[in-house]
Amino acid sequence: MTMGLFSRKKRNRAETGDELDPRDERTPEQGEEELPGQGEDLAPQEPEEDRDEERAGGEPSPRGEHLEDGPFDEAEAPDEERIDLGGLQVPTIDGMELRMEVDQRSSAVTGANLVLGGSSLQVQAFAAPKSRGLWEDVRRSLRDSVVTQGGTAETRSGAFGTELITRLPVKRADGRTGYRPARFIGIDGRRWFLRAILTGKALGDSEQSRRFETLLSRLVVVRGTGAMAPQELIPLHLPGEHPGLDQIRSGPLDPLARGPEITEVG
Repeated sequence: MTMGLFSRKKRNRAETGDELDPRDERTPEQGEEELPGQGEDLAPQEPEEDRDEERAGGEPSPRGEHLEDGPFDEAEAPDEERIDLGGLQVPTIDGMELRMEVDQRSSAVTGANLVLGGSSLQVQAFAAPKSRGLWEDVRRSLRDSVVTQGGTAETRSGAFGTELITRLPVKRADGRTGYRPARFIGIDGRRWFLRAILTGKALGDSEQSRRFETLLSRLVVVRGTGAMAPQELIPLHLPGEHPGLDQIRSGPLDPLARGPEITEVG
């Protein structure tokens, strides 16, 4: 269940139900989601070969000028107006909708979706050990899970390092199968790991994509000092009242489950 939508402007509803034609060979960053054409073959693509660090390989890409120095650890974050979500602090941006995900059984807040212009960035923060990052292991686990479900996954170099581009099969209302693309971004911080999933129009629009990258680089992770197991979700809470934000009820937005593993959501 998704609850608690907060918007600084009158919202434009994100288009979240579209599906890609599986015969479309464009990667998500080159084309928007499309409905399969009538009478076209909807058989899944062959899974990508394992192309992890080797595909992304080489020297890290220079940090883009559109990025801030974050995501920030709480101790290093610059002064800026932000929405307090507990384990995450989100900058306020005109036109942004904030959709909070709440587990129906436990009532725990499990993630935040930042919605701009028909695209969504789901963000979640996890505890990590001091000695090593988590993104490499989480990325491989995600890739294996997507392929097991009949989707495709490949790595590439992105704004924050190695990313994972996936196409997950989804059932259409007419019973046929389409494919939904997503861009997974992982960032290892100081005893924390931040995972972001970008979906929607920004996958095919470089300007919108950079806008979400800038937003991601301004987030603050509040890890706290308590002991936590690696990959344990850093607790979040609803933002409550905030000047300039109107609370609106929202339906489910993100097609992927919370946590480093992907599962289908009914």
